Amino acid sequence: MAKLYFRYGTVSSAKTLNLLAVVHNYEQKDQRALLVKPIMDDRFGKKLVKSRAGLERAADFLIDNDNLDEFWGDALANVACIVVDEAQFLSEAVIDHFRKITVTYNIPVICYGLRTDFRTNLFEGARRLFEVADSIEEIKTVCAKCGRKAIINLKLTNGVPTVDGPQVQLGCEESYIPVCYKHYMDLIAEK
Repeated sequence: MAKLYFRYGTVSSAKTLNLLAVVHNYEQKDQRALLVKPIMDDRFGKKLVKSRAGLERAADFLIDNDNLDEFWGDALANVACIVVDEAQFLSEAVIDHFRKITVTYNIPVICYGLRTDFRTNLFEGARRLFEVADSIEEIKTVCAKCGRKAIINLKLTNGVPTVDGPQVQLGCEESYIPVCYKHYMDLIAEK
């Protein structure tokens, strides 16, 4: 039976770079990897999936709760693997849909995303993936302040650390940096 994978990491941990490499590897073997992203992620344009290293590619499908029925049956014909970017932004219903695809169609689904927000709270999609994924893998990176393992996404507003604002605010390294827990606590206490 195919598996549901969750590969998570902080910002700047090369999640999207890894994702694009997986898609490339399938294509090198003449197998179809379906690249999926949340419909609400429009940082680089509606369909574009882009890594900080400069690699990019158009998503094959934009998903949310309203179009799950389109992502079934014929839409999955000849698909060897489904690869999902920014899975933390997905709802529990979408994650459960992916879980069903692994069983019904025997297609592996590999989800990439953040574990927690800048307040250290789980995102809905990440929480559900931790609950139902067959395989959970951490993609590691280092703290932007000391070089130790980063586990938290520190939000910066005008260069100042903050825990204010909405949970979902799409941005790149200009507004979030990876830090260890010590530097998260130190920098938040300074504000």
